[in-house]
Amino acid sequence: MANPLQFIQQTRTEIGKVAWPTRREVALTTVMVLVMAALTAVFFALVDLGIRSGLQGILSLFS
Repeated sequence: MANPLQFIQQTRTEIGKVAWPTRREVALTTVMVLVMAALTAVFFALVDLGIRSGLQGILSLFS
């Protein structure tokens, strides 16, 4: 088990090795996530509408 000072030094060394994203990369990734979330929401809304219309059509045949 390493002593606390050694642990802190090792942690700082490892954090220095991290490749942090640029501001542009973060913004681009955020926009991509928002676009994909919107497309997914539209897709599921259309699927829901299709299933609802289909079920209403089937149920109207039996009533």
